[in-house]
Amino acid sequence: MREQVKKKNSGWLGAFRPSWILLTLFVIAFTYVSITILSPWQLHKDDDIVERNHQLEAAFEADPVDYKEAINPDGSLDADKEWTRVVLTGQYLNDYETLLRMRPVSSGPSYQSLVPFETTDGDIILINRGWIPAGEANAVPKDLESAPTGEVQLNGFARIGEAVHTNAPIERDGYTQVYSINAETIMDVTGVEDLSSAFVQLSDDQPGGLNTIPLPSMDRGNHLSYGYQWIAFGILAPIGLGWFVYSEIRERRRAEKEQAELEALGTSDSPEPDATDVATEDSSDETTESTAGAVSQVVVEEEEPERTSEEPVVENHTTAASRRRRARYGDAHPDHYAKFNKRSQDRA
Repeated sequence: MREQVKKKNSGWLGAFRPSWILLTLFVIAFTYVSITILSPWQLHKDDDIVERNHQLEAAFEADPVDYKEAINPDGSLDADKEWTRVVLTGQYLNDYETLLRMRPVSSGPSYQSLVPFETTDGDIILINRGWIPAGEANAVPKDLESAPTGEVQLNGFARIGEAVHTNAPIERDGYTQVYSINAETIMDVTGVEDLSSAFVQLSDDQPGGLNTIPLPSMDRGNHLSYGYQWIAFGILAPIGLGWFVYSEIRERRRAEKEQAELEALGTSDSPEPDATDVATEDSSDETTESTAGAVSQVVVEEEEPERTSEEPVVENHTTAASRRRRARYGDAHPDHYAKFNKRSQDRA
């Protein structure tokens, strides 16, 4: 009894294998990351796109306003006012021009011209004039035109400045080139002062404008569906783990039940000396003696008498096991005991 309990406990302890522990930890980590990180990341991206689309729609529905109504006095721009169409009057400061290096537009490398603009009110705002495709070996094209001199009036979209790029500015092809539209970086490399952190992206057909930078697509993309998919994955992962655990438990219980039945069947089929075996031995002795007498009678009389009675059917442990198995399982399993019994009778 103690050996069976010990064996059963060791079997269940075997379920806590390193593979199951690692799988459980992976499912927990995957569920946490899916629901708390990946799904909010995609849903926030969808919210940002929806908000940007609303701002673009509002910008085209309203008339352009003076830049002071959108850009704060300190040169910053609120997020809810980005893409507002503004009007500003002043002159370009061409001596402080820089190029935004290798920013792809229309599926190809390009350069964008960034020139500070001094308004009639004394504010200095960075202007993105547009883009021009890169030349051979990604060099700056020689036909890049400078911005016009003198006072001009510009119309464009108010934009929030970008973060500082990890790559430092470089000097190449006669221009100072930067990797992001950041006011602090441009002030450091050009020496211009009091440059606003916000900038203005020119609209079509503006003085000093190059190829107009296309507006963002109004398509929301698949971010919303991706967010819901990560939530679904985070829910389905522990459900799948639970199903695997349930299947493992069910399989182990089935294996233990079959093992117990086999052990019980083996115990009941073991041969024991009983009255039937004794009767069988006696019957075998009597059969031997009668056979010897019959042989003697054949030799003497050269004639064998006819047998008037049938020999008794001998029942041994194989016949009993066959009967018990048929009573238990019917015809669902092959009766090997019946084959053994028939073979033993044929030999007799």
